[in-house]
Amino acid sequence: MKILIASDLHYPTINGVATFSRNLARGLAARGHEVLVIAPSQTGKPSKEVDGNYVIVRTTSVVFPFYQNFRISLNPAREVKRIIDEFDPEVIHIQMIMMWIGTAAMKYGNKKGIPIVSTNHAMPENLMDNLRLLAPISRPINYTLKAYGARFHAKADFVTLPTQAAIDMFSIGDKVMMNVPMAAVSNGIDLQRFTATKAPAELYEKFGLPTNKPIVSYIGRCDAEKHLPVLVRAFKRVHDAEPNSHLMIVGDGTDVPHLHDIVRSCHLEDAVTFTGRVSDQEIVDLHKVGSVYCMPSPAELQSIATLEAMASGQPIVAIDAGALKELCQDQRNGYLCVKDDDSEIADGILAIITDPALRARFSKESLAIANTHDLHTTLEKFEKIYDDLINA
Repeated sequence: MKILIASDLHYPTINGVATFSRNLARGLAARGHEVLVIAPSQTGKPSKEVDGNYVIVRTTSVVFPFYQNFRISLNPAREVKRIIDEFDPEVIHIQMIMMWIGTAAMKYGNKKGIPIVSTNHAMPENLMDNLRLLAPISRPINYTLKAYGARFHAKADFVTLPTQAAIDMFSIGDKVMMNVPMAAVSNGIDLQRFTATKAPAELYEKFGLPTNKPIVSYIGRCDAEKHLPVLVRAFKRVHDAEPNSHLMIVGDGTDVPHLHDIVRSCHLEDAVTFTGRVSDQEIVDLHKVGSVYCMPSPAELQSIATLEAMASGQPIVAIDAGALKELCQDQRNGYLCVKDDDSEIADGILAIITDPALRARFSKESLAIANTHDLHTTLEKFEKIYDDLINA
């Protein structure tokens, strides 16, 4: 099949949408399909590049100031039209509901009669938590954004979301906000890369990580909607009870300076490691470090990073919000906590790092749950969706 993926967020931007769209492109190409991705240029000027086994055509872009390492294509309709005409795809898969590349691909794909699959990855809170000045009116804005998303997806031939909880987000009572075929299809992860094996010894030396202490880990973006100050405050409680504990925060983002300030105010400088942005392989290896993975974000439609941690054998402490309860199953492979309750998060972390038998049991269950989210299964499901739409 000739598959065109349209994404306003794509590698090297770091977030769940970019990770999934790249995994999808690479996976489909490895299965013999011809794949082309339309994404914003990283330099501002249009270009074409090869990322391993698929092609990325990048459109003219400008910097988006509210999101780290993110550029947007403000008026890409002409470029998108030309790319679609030249590539002549059998199916278009749209990854973002923003009013740029995704909208242009939806509009022209509809006009040409090309089957369109649209995947929703975002919750309005992902944006609103980064625009703090709008916080007082966030509730009506969140509803408006959700309604806009429903109208956008209604123009597709098939809509996927990574979890059932994400589908439920577009429901009011028993009524779904859009009359389009829908299915929950996991983002999936490569279970051949993320495994419950030991991290290389040199990794600890490179990042100055202790080898004889329980390590609480977070790997992902460090932006406001992730609520990482809550994790730092929870770790302060953990460290007060277990002074031998350590916190590792992997990633970069707009909230990093604020996090450093909190760490200093809590006098935790020697107990917290910030790695900054790391390579793809280092992400794989760093997931093997530590005793428990914590996800304090309340705005996750799945959380690829949490899945990666589970596939690496980590117990999970997460927030009972969004779709996290489908991954962190309370008292099966970790603990679900009330949003922003640093005391409850600390209790969950302490229970795991102070009880080796409990940690081993939770680790085994994390592996079992992660094994149901193999990327190969995700690719097979999308192939069937594409094939059914093309044949129809």
